Amino acid sequence: MAHNEQEILAGLAEIVSEETGLPADSVLPEKSFTDDLDIDSLSMMTIVTLAEEKFGVRIPDDEVKNLASVGDVITYIAGAQQA
Repeated sequence: MAHNEQEILAGLAEIVSEETGLPADSVLPEKSFTDDLDIDSLSMMTIVTLAEEKFGVRIPDDEVKNLASVGDVITYIAGAQQA
């Protein structure tokens, strides 16, 4: 089942909050994972894995480096669900 961007944001915010302890409402599309949310590469890989499971998509490792912001991940997941 495809999720809309708002549902993806909510699910991603929940995952980031569980992994990092950040409040879910601080996870916004314009936020950078490293600069704004201070997420390191190990936590990012965990977040990606959990997002893959939650949304039923596959995010290749070489694609992860291109996903700098929360919005990038939302766009990627939304596009991957259409494929």
